[in-house]
Amino acid sequence: MLGEIIAIGDELTSGRIPNTTSGFAAHHLFKAGFDIYAMHTIGDTPALIGEALKRALGRVDFVLVTGGLGPTDDDLTTEAVSEALNRPTMPNLEILSLIRQHLDSNTDQPASSLEKLAWLPEGAETLSPETRMSGFQLIHNDKPIFFLPGIPHQMRTLLIEQVLPRLATWYKGRQLTSSQRVFRIFGKNETEVNQLVKNIILDDNVEIGYYPVFPDVHLSMTVRGNDEKKTDHLARKSYRLITDKLGSFIYGKDRDTMESVLGALLQKNDKNLSVAESCTGGLISHLITSIAGSSGYYLGGVTSYANSMKTKYLAVDESLLEKHGAVSSEVAAAMAQGMRLKSNADISVSVTGIAGPGGGTEDKPVGTVFIGFSEKNETKAQR
Repeated sequence: MLGEIIAIGDELTSGRIPNTTSGFAAHHLFKAGFDIYAMHTIGDTPALIGEALKRALGRVDFVLVTGGLGPTDDDLTTEAVSEALNRPTMPNLEILSLIRQHLDSNTDQPASSLEKLAWLPEGAETLSPETRMSGFQLIHNDKPIFFLPGIPHQMRTLLIEQVLPRLATWYKGRQLTSSQRVFRIFGKNETEVNQLVKNIILDDNVEIGYYPVFPDVHLSMTVRGNDEKKTDHLARKSYRLITDKLGSFIYGKDRDTMESVLGALLQKNDKNLSVAESCTGGLISHLITSIAGSSGYYLGGVTSYANSMKTKYLAVDESLLEKHGAVSSEVAAAMAQGMRLKSNADISVSVTGIAGPGGGTEDKPVGTVFIGFSEKNETKAQR
């Protein structure tokens, strides 16, 4: 079944606040077997809200609207919906009673602004009045429309506890089963990955998508069907085919990250790591330590921008710097080895390069990077 998501708020269209609710909703709706046809972000303009809603109702099976349900003057969703669908607003007595109970114990709050929350379009059903979170459902032309607050934690709660169960009941018997996996790929660009995968014979119910997310390429595999067991079997078969084809270029799946996979490998092999950085300025250390438990395998690092730091803290020979320059395979290897010996780590890596915008030459243009690696029996570097 197809749905559409409309996020409302001037704070979103101005960029003051990122729109996190639409992505959350799309993710959980997809997991429940629903496809999203489109997602829109619009401001607090009644005409635009009404136009977007009517357009959505003309092409999808259900609509999810977030934002614009509060008590302030710029919360205009309810009024816009009332006008667009020709449903006059009416007081919901249950909500009105709860508001008046609240006002009795908070006499300093203006009644008029809060009571605005109780006026809903004709035929609206509140989603969860006992939680005191704004949110309601309308059935219009036999299509459900869900209106949720724009406050992220409230929206998430109502989506999980109210919207998904209601949709499952509404479309019982018509709901598709879906399965999705994401392959995280490094070392091949989007075109190269596509060339490899298109040679795999996949079932017509398997959809493949490619998304470059620097420095990776993410490949999504979506499988849909009417039978849960058959869909699961097809998903596992397709997963194996793609994994066999791409091999070691796949470094992770689904929510894996490069740093989380690295940490898991170090722990699995009972190894620890240290890092010597130049052009990355501590970024590698930051990524590694962003993973919970990284103190169990990461010893630390040195950010050696200046040559003097390389010689003092990493024991890089000055003659190497003079002969080959700081950005070279020789110096990258020496940095990694020096870091390993200084830190007594099992493995050390280094990076040195020309980040720009200046400093590049014909032989070593901006963007040139050397990566060094050192363990007990081997030290090497690669451009």
